[in-house]
Amino acid sequence: MFRKPAVPTVTNRSYVEGQSNGRLPSMGSKEPVREEKVVLKKKVTLLRGVSIIIGTIIGAGIFISPKGILENTGSVGMSLVVWTVCGILSLFGALCYAELGTCIKKSGGHYTYILEAFGPLPAFVRVWVELLVIRPAATAVISLAFGRHILEPLFMQCEIPDLAIKFITAVGITVVMVLNSMSVSWSARLQIFLTFCKLVAILIIIVPGVMQLIKGEIQHFKKAFEGTNTSVMGLPLAFYSGMYAYSGWFYLNFVTEEVENPEKNIPLAIGISMVTVTLGYVLTNIAYFTTISPEELLSSNAVAVTFAEQLMGRFSLAVPIFVALSCFGSMNGGIFAVSRMFYVASREGHLPEILSMIHVRKHTPLPAVIVLHPLTMIMLFTSELEDLLNFLSFARWLFIGLAVAGLIYLRYKCPDMPRPFKVPLFIPALFSFTCLFMAALSLGSDPLNTGIGFVITLTGVPAYYLFIVWDKKPKWFRKIVVMEVDRKDEKMQHGFTEDRSCQTNPITLF
Repeated sequence: MFRKPAVPTVTNRSYVEGQSNGRLPSMGSKEPVREEKVVLKKKVTLLRGVSIIIGTIIGAGIFISPKGILENTGSVGMSLVVWTVCGILSLFGALCYAELGTCIKKSGGHYTYILEAFGPLPAFVRVWVELLVIRPAATAVISLAFGRHILEPLFMQCEIPDLAIKFITAVGITVVMVLNSMSVSWSARLQIFLTFCKLVAILIIIVPGVMQLIKGEIQHFKKAFEGTNTSVMGLPLAFYSGMYAYSGWFYLNFVTEEVENPEKNIPLAIGISMVTVTLGYVLTNIAYFTTISPEELLSSNAVAVTFAEQLMGRFSLAVPIFVALSCFGSMNGGIFAVSRMFYVASREGHLPEILSMIHVRKHTPLPAVIVLHPLTMIMLFTSELEDLLNFLSFARWLFIGLAVAGLIYLRYKCPDMPRPFKVPLFIPALFSFTCLFMAALSLGSDPLNTGIGFVITLTGVPAYYLFIVWDKKPKWFRKIVVMEVDRKDEKMQHGFTEDRSCQTNPITLF
């Protein structure tokens, strides 16, 4: 049978905060292992929380190809309206996660909230698809953008070889994963630096744009709503593009157990980040339209470079470097956050036991970080990544909508649950409807690819019954699927301790 936690999350503080026990004895010592807490340290301050959200949301899209909205709206004015509305809707979703993160003080994000509200099966399906396809593919895509743009200044006059891009991409992925395995503090400091670089890059675009407005360069705003697309699918697809551009606001909730004073810092970090990103996105697009016509924006392969070439001359060579740093920040923030989902899922018995181990000296979930490396490399060198993301884009919105719907359900299921931060009920209702609409829209706009993604997602159901529910597995099957270290002293010799914060009995893997 499925192994349930020994105590309910919402009523036991030690369980909620993910505590664990164990200590590594000194080399050569005969001293027995003494029981003391070994946990993921609370090293995520307000500033680091803001850097995780901003640094993960802002990738390459706003600098390279922010044209999905303009293509589907047909006018400058309506595209700016959609950018603004999508920012507000994303803020609503982030506020819902702020409530969830302050009343369920446990890492894991979507997975944890679905588990608490709706039980193990949908939570397992969520983490199954994330581990096998979504996260490796998403990491490979943003990493390829990093590899391409870091090499661009060296290949100004010729095409960049694909092998060179993939080699640099592989190096970048490896560096990020090693860093996240070695130190929480250093990966957080790097994230702050890279977030600063992103904001500087956006200011490099916004400030000249404001100067252009002061000079009276408003020709593209005079008939701002002329040519607006009024087709049935036009605006919905524009909103789809906009919501995708803002995705990433939920990553701080993946590391809730590591946030200092989460009741205060999670809502603050979310509010500061979403306001900053929304203003940055809207003002950047306004800056583009002071210099570039809508037709030029749609035809450009790198909008920020086109903008910089017209206003800054040779300084435009710096733009690819800033874009590469932006992509590197998204890689770092995504891996830092999502590894905690795998760590928590393992702690719940939904993934192999080894992924719930914490390095006792470095205090990092090293196995949960490293597991992404081979999967990402396989995606990088063998798959059509954009197709995979299209297959599963609906799954992201479906499960986010389910998690936010879980907030409404928990209001009635657990009315006495402490809620330090609480949003009006219309906000989760509106946002969960938006997410379900996005999932339905992806099905309607690309039924073939979305149907394939739906089938991939459904493979999590038989996997759940095979690996979790079926408790009479033959020995040969257990040897194939169980990834465990036989003796606890072997784990301790290698510097790991298992997080047993969620149970009183040993984990039964799969």
